[in-house]
Amino acid sequence: MAQQEEINRSDTENINGSRPAGEDGASPTRSSRYLISKKVTDHLANERTFLAWIRTGLAVIGFGFIVERFGLLLREIGIKITDAPLPSHYSSLVGITLTILGIVVMVVALLNFLQNRRAIDKEEFHPHRGFAIFMTIVMCLIGTILAVYLFFTT
Repeated sequence: MAQQEEINRSDTENINGSRPAGEDGASPTRSSRYLISKKVTDHLANERTFLAWIRTGLAVIGFGFIVERFGLLLREIGIKITDAPLPSHYSSLVGITLTILGIVVMVVALLNFLQNRRAIDKEEFHPHRGFAIFMTIVMCLIGTILAVYLFFTT
C-alpha cells in the first residue's frame, strides 16, 4: 500500500516556486524519498505539448489511411458497375503522403520534446516557432490540394 508523505510548509512553498522567509538556498528540497523540482510545471507543460503533437500525428495518419482506402473503394465499385477499371485516382498518393507526414510529425515532436527538456533543465529554454509555422504551411497546402482535387473530380 502506498504511503502518503507529509509536506511541511517550507516544502509547499518550494513546490510553488517561492522560498520561505529567511532562506536563500537554491537547491530543491529533498523529502525522504522524492526530489521536488522547481521545474515540474515546465516539464509537465512540455509533456502535454508533446502528447498533443502525437495526437495530431496519429490523426494525420488516420486521415491518410481513410483517404487511401476510400480511393480503393471507389476503384472496386467502378469495376463492379462498369466491368472496366476506373482511371487511377490520386487518393492513394494523397493517403500515403498523409501517412508519411503523420510519421514525420511524431518524429519531429519527439526531437522537439527532448530538446525542450534539455533546455528546461539547463534553464536556457527559448521557445522555437519554426516547427509550428512549418506544420501550419504544410497542412494548409494539403488542405488546398484536397480542395482542388475534390473540386475537379466532382
